[in-house]
Amino acid sequence: MNPDPIPTPLDGADDRIVAGRAADGDVTAFAVLVRRYTPMMRAYTRRILNASADVDDVVQEAFVTAWQRLPELEDPAKVKSWLMRVVSRKAMDRIRARRPQVSVDDVEPPAPAQTLPSRVAESHAGVDALGAALQTLPHAERECWVLREAGGYSYDEIAEEMDVPVTTVRGLLARARKHIIVRMEEWR
Repeated sequence: MNPDPIPTPLDGADDRIVAGRAADGDVTAFAVLVRRYTPMMRAYTRRILNASADVDDVVQEAFVTAWQRLPELEDPAKVKSWLMRVVSRKAMDRIRARRPQVSVDDVEPPAPAQTLPSRVAESHAGVDALGAALQTLPHAERECWVLREAGGYSYDEIAEEMDVPVTTVRGLLARARKHIIVRMEEWR
């Protein structure tokens, strides 16, 4: 097991400075970015890949790509969103490679400590129903919905990620939402 890393003066620096130095080849600065953003990238990737064993591999691949392409980053202050786009693309590539169904089976709403078993069962059933509704969506609509609702992406970011116009994103999301509303009617 590795001991905790020795703190560096860069640990407190803002993203613009750290990413700028990393882009210039500073390995220590890149290590700061890795420590700073690995937890968020892992959590996002876990949601996209349904908590599969591929999460760490995808995040590692994203950082390898980031290290290679960091000098191309135009605005170092935006390194966080850039890293999230890189890991998102890597996760989507992994999904496309194995063509699994995007599912929310592993999403469990937090239950208060005093929750009745019947309410817990109802919550699980609701998550299962949402997962089943998502499974019936066409791949593009499902990907768009997951990026927006689970990933928190803006319409512009989704359009860039999926390489489609923003109007297409709006249409895909509208159809996905309508489908989910119809399928989830009994859970209202």
